[in-house]
Amino acid sequence: MDFFKLEKNGTNVKTELMAGLTTFLTMMYIVPVNAIIMSKTGMPMEALITATALITIFSTIVNGLWANTPIAMSVGMGLNAYFTFGLVLGMKVPWQTALGVVFVSGLLFLILSLTPLRVWIMRSISMDLRRAISAGIGSFIAFIGLKSMGMVVANPAVLVGVGNFKDPNVLLGVVGLILVFAFYAWKVKGAFIVAVLLTALIAWVVGIAPYPTSFFSMPASISPIALELDIMSALTLALFPVVITFLITDLFDSLGTLAGVGYRAGLFKEDGKELQKTLEVDAAATTCGALFGVSTTTAFIESAAGVEEGGRTGLTAVTTGLLFILTLFMMPLFKAIPENAIYPVLVMVGVLMFSELSHINFKDTAVAVSTFMIVIMMPLTFSITNGLAFGLISYLIIKLIKKEFKDINFGIVFLTVVSLIVFIVQ
Repeated sequence: MDFFKLEKNGTNVKTELMAGLTTFLTMMYIVPVNAIIMSKTGMPMEALITATALITIFSTIVNGLWANTPIAMSVGMGLNAYFTFGLVLGMKVPWQTALGVVFVSGLLFLILSLTPLRVWIMRSISMDLRRAISAGIGSFIAFIGLKSMGMVVANPAVLVGVGNFKDPNVLLGVVGLILVFAFYAWKVKGAFIVAVLLTALIAWVVGIAPYPTSFFSMPASISPIALELDIMSALTLALFPVVITFLITDLFDSLGTLAGVGYRAGLFKEDGKELQKTLEVDAAATTCGALFGVSTTTAFIESAAGVEEGGRTGLTAVTTGLLFILTLFMMPLFKAIPENAIYPVLVMVGVLMFSELSHINFKDTAVAVSTFMIVIMMPLTFSITNGLAFGLISYLIIKLIKKEFKDINFGIVFLTVVSLIVFIVQ
């Protein structure tokens, strides 16, 4: 095991294997959750289950071997919801074109990862704005979760209202929400998947959903969605802001996750070699994921669970990736899970992303206003792109009004111009 430099990193095989198992348990929920979310676009759920498992296996193992870091990767929460509800259902973009958008953004991310442009973009947008973007996406996907559960419904008089809590499906969602909150608060390992399975069990017992007739089967083919992306349709002026949104969000999400997981455990050395390689895998995985037929792939914050168990090398990631092979054969179980056992996870993920607000400097007027616009407009307009546009435009305007020119750079101006395109081409 000298390949992973275990002794140099102060770990051993047993610790790495246990850390890999822990990471797997905390993030295996992504397979059924992502499949249910993206199936709303009309893509077959069976193929999505297989594709999600495959890209998780591929990206996580490659990261372990190439970067030698304990970081697991899979289809990112937030952007998969935007892909489905914002881009395909909201903007009426065919899912093939949406996959083209993901591919192009991944290709740009890969180029950035190999050049100094990545540093330039990072320096262009302040940490406060990056955190605001994360919080905004959190509010957006939490709103999607609540809406999908039926807890929030359309109301012609006031746009939105409270759902029908006499509906058994809505009540099931409430139970699921309570369970996911409780398990997370109790720091239960695999809190999300435990909550999902327990909620599903309740649904099966009380008759809200039928029992699974079997639990295991051979994997479904991904041929209905693999290589079906339409790149040329994605290369239009109207979708350019969307491509930039996917790129920026993926970049900041990855860097934020890696900073939170890696630096605290001392995973990334001063030369940044491991960080660089992990970002390269992240970007390459996004382009490959689009070929497989899924949305943006990114580093998973759940990797922190494995790191807390002592995982320090790529052996942890390789173990996690290999364990995800099991999910390829669990399709009957995943298909039997009712949707309202899944959507509470979106709300909890939204809560975690929303907590980034606690670190933002609201004493800066431009930051306070732009943060508010990002967080409020993403769910209200049902679009991460629109929310980001409102935030960047308001930030630049206030900085100009207050003559705080030192906080304005070419990157902010460029991204604001891109944001204006959002409204010009609509």
